[in-house]
Amino acid sequence: MQKNYKMILGYDGSRYSGWEHKTGRDTIQGKLVQVLGHLTDEPVHIIGAGRTDAGVHAKGMVANVVLDTELSDMELKDYVNHYLPEDIVVYEMTEVPERFHARYNAIGKTYQYRIYDGRQKPLFDRKYVWTTEKKTDVERMREGATYLQGTHDFAAFCKNPQKKKSTVRTVDRIEIERDNDYVTLTFHGDGFLYHMVRIMTGTLVQVGLGRMEPSQIAKALATGERTLAGVTAPSQGLTLVQIDYPAR
Repeated sequence: MQKNYKMILGYDGSRYSGWEHKTGRDTIQGKLVQVLGHLTDEPVHIIGAGRTDAGVHAKGMVANVVLDTELSDMELKDYVNHYLPEDIVVYEMTEVPERFHARYNAIGKTYQYRIYDGRQKPLFDRKYVWTTEKKTDVERMREGATYLQGTHDFAAFCKNPQKKKSTVRTVDRIEIERDNDYVTLTFHGDGFLYHMVRIMTGTLVQVGLGRMEPSQIAKALATGERTLAGVTAPSQGLTLVQIDYPAR
């Protein structure tokens, strides 16, 4: 009997070409399909809540898959973790109603981006932070973030927006905190466009380094011109933290 399973998983994306399966490349989705494929003769279709880019990490990615197996939820989770590489882990694997869809049922996402701006090289964190050449002004970054919060057309903060799809999104929370030489940006919204979090981060860093005025963000939003926003932050500093779903 086929059952729908919800997975909550984490991964170090350093050596992967993103979430989505790509022929001839290592991806998170591809590794999961490879492992779960040994349990069934039917094609395995894994639906992720989103598509993280190459090099992006996750602590709370959600996916669902339909399987015909007699294994219990715990046995299935243990089986998957046994055969997955050490940089991917399934924290939870539970049977859910057949109507559950990891992508379409999601109502919010939380991402975090970490920056290091100290004098010494961040040796053991180097794969998980963006190292800037000088200190960022967190207060200026917070001022810039006020322009990004709310419901806007984020076309200027998206790589190659598709004309047929809406680029309007709601970002209801941006928190920027400093802990010594580390700056952490936390973004929560109803959804994010391709490279949107990385471009918002890059823009706020440009503001924090004094290369942009906070008010320039308003102009970028109003015009939709990508060139008016900041650089795209490197992928390694970004982590998908959590996916929100309606309460049952």
